[in-house]
Amino acid sequence: MTSQALEILNFEQQLQVQDDSFKELSVLDKDGNIIDEAGFEAAELSDDKLVELMKRMIKQLVLNERSVKLAKQGRLGFVAPTRGQEASQTATSFAFNDADYLMPGYRDIPQMIHKGFPIYKAFLWSRGHHEGNLMEGINTWFPQIIIGAQFVEAAGIGLGMKKRQLDACAYTYTGDGGSSQGDTYEGMNIAGAFKANAVFIIQNNGYAISTPRKVQTAATHLASKGWGAGIPSIVVDGMDAIACYLAAKKAREWTVAGNGPVLIETMTDRLEPHSMSGDDPLRYRTKESIEEWQKLEPLIRMRIFLENKNLWNEAIESEYKEEVNAEIDDAVKKADNVQKQKVSEFIETTFEQPGFVQAEQIEKFREAGK
Repeated sequence: MTSQALEILNFEQQLQVQDDSFKELSVLDKDGNIIDEAGFEAAELSDDKLVELMKRMIKQLVLNERSVKLAKQGRLGFVAPTRGQEASQTATSFAFNDADYLMPGYRDIPQMIHKGFPIYKAFLWSRGHHEGNLMEGINTWFPQIIIGAQFVEAAGIGLGMKKRQLDACAYTYTGDGGSSQGDTYEGMNIAGAFKANAVFIIQNNGYAISTPRKVQTAATHLASKGWGAGIPSIVVDGMDAIACYLAAKKAREWTVAGNGPVLIETMTDRLEPHSMSGDDPLRYRTKESIEEWQKLEPLIRMRIFLENKNLWNEAIESEYKEEVNAEIDDAVKKADNVQKQKVSEFIETTFEQPGFVQAEQIEKFREAGK
């Protein structure tokens, strides 16, 4: 007779169950082949949508290339590269609409731009200019620097949407490092308890700056942290744009229907430094590991898939890259021509209601023409 008590006390089996509980969602393999026809059909991506998704991914790629160069030239401030995460970021965000509210982290500039945030303002944000934090007419907040705090904010916005019975949700991103922060769990927990309209996306790109994911937590899957908050949680191939889109699409449908939030863990890789502020990934990972992940890049498989459908070719891509580069050229000029902030203005824009000391400093700097 099987003992229920001994089965419950089989800790080794519990670990195995955790490992087996999260199958990885994939639709498009590394060679650009559809491996799950039903999944592809469920994504409901027309040819026009597939091309638009590819263009957005290319735009993210070019924006990253240019931003990295501008940072090296000292023409931008903080820049967090996004190469390798085009599916994890752009394809998931493609599933949301204008009414949905984006709560980005500092690596999520591409999703903001896809929602309509001007590129020149993104450059101003990087430089610390107050105009880079003005989001008029666009349902996005400025990039959160406090790791994980955007999960708490998304829970609050999502709860407000639920109470007003809106056909909309809040969606937010963090990295595997962010999943180790208390704010991340607290946000998911309150969203789960009140069934807020929210989609939480953890981009498991392998490293919290230089700390490998395996050192951060013993959890077999970061998605399991969502189970602790009582919310549906899935693991997705973060290099598969179609799978990422499908996961976000279904998560959005679930949450706006009033069922509560969803957690998506995307398995991706950060192919470049954590930021352009002095990080060197070769100090904590090997060149060979980066090269292996490069073979799985989202754009490679998506490019092959679309070429096989006669929807994409080298000429189309080259022409579109020129278009994006021209847009970025204009954005750089516009950002460069925005009036530089004075010290007094920095203090003014930091405090909604400056105290006595701040008011005194503002006046002092103004008198000095600063």
